[in-house]
Amino acid sequence: MSLFRLDASILPATSASAELADLVQAEWSAAHPGEPVVRRHLGTDPLPAEAWTLVTTAGFAPEDQRTPAQRDALTLAAGLKAELTDADAVLLAVPLYNYGVSQHFKTWVDLVIAAAGPAFEGLLKDKPTVLVTVRGGGYGPGTPREGWDHSTPYLRRVLADMWQADLTIVERELTLAGVNPALDHLKDLAAQRHAEARDAAHHTGRTLAAK
Repeated sequence: MSLFRLDASILPATSASAELADLVQAEWSAAHPGEPVVRRHLGTDPLPAEAWTLVTTAGFAPEDQRTPAQRDALTLAAGLKAELTDADAVLLAVPLYNYGVSQHFKTWVDLVIAAAGPAFEGLLKDKPTVLVTVRGGGYGPGTPREGWDHSTPYLRRVLADMWQADLTIVERELTLAGVNPALDHLKDLAAQRHAEARDAAHHTGRTLAAK
């Protein structure tokens, strides 16, 4: 058994998504002691912004005419895909940034799709996959920012609909209560949401380990 874990937070020391992913991973590792966990941290080790362009343009060039940069990008993309598909279970920690998906995560997705080629549909078919996602504010029904979360729907489309993973999502909102003064009046609710997310992470980790 092996677990692939990817993080996308740009602030790993204080990452709310990493906190929850740590709980999921701990439960998985407790059930599979000594089994490998392959890690990739896009926030601290971002992928080259030009890599997807190089992979895409390489596809239009005869193999003997590809540049060294194109060959390097193709090797990188193939390695990213292999990390994902070789694992028995997948754990992704991806926060909401500026109402959209992390640019680092989007680059990773584009490279994996490019490496998979026409087989990108069903890439994770029925593979146990956990997405941990966190949001600084509140985006639920009736809130001022209802409908402003453009990350989670995208992540569902890629992971569940396109890659066909057996997907479970662990979510936490109001992570900036106590940090952003505008959210101070929501501290009690934020604490409740935090506790609920931690409980969900423990439960999800045990379920992931049993699959």
